[in-house]
Amino acid sequence: MPEAETAERVARVVRRTLEEAELEFEQPGPGTFVVTLPGTRKLATTCSLVVGQHTLSLNAFVVRRPDENHEAVYRWLLERNTRLYGVAYAIDRLGDVYLVGKLSLAAVTPEEVDRLLGAVLENADGSFNTLLELGFAGSIRREWEWRVKRGESLRNLEAFAHLTDPEQRPRP
Repeated sequence: MPEAETAERVARVVRRTLEEAELEFEQPGPGTFVVTLPGTRKLATTCSLVVGQHTLSLNAFVVRRPDENHEAVYRWLLERNTRLYGVAYAIDRLGDVYLVGKLSLAAVTPEEVDRLLGAVLENADGSFNTLLELGFAGSIRREWEWRVKRGESLRNLEAFAHLTDPEQRPRP
């Protein structure tokens, strides 16, 4: 099958898979899909899928460059990479963290697209709090203190109560 036909077939497979999964997505250009994956820890993960000449490429933003503890964050990412399917953690020139992947066009099936999106969601959403704790503990503590002083809600910071002074933790 000529390359153009293969790329068109893959684009149809990706589109149909996203529609059947009822995922929110845009198609800003031929063979380019921008998908919003809903999460629980990270409210949403934006993932792009691009059908190229030979591969389907995937790129998903996970978290911005850590404020602190860079070595521990990047070590955690590298160690985690050994257990991932179809994707790997990567950093850009600014130090922001992404999940990236490539798949041969010949290997693209609805099941494989679903599996890759599942890997993105599991590793962006599932690791989000760990990455925040490793790379942003100081910021979390400052935000916690600021909210306590102002009487603001701590609801979306409750997962990080263990990082704060025990006296400031919410009472059950």
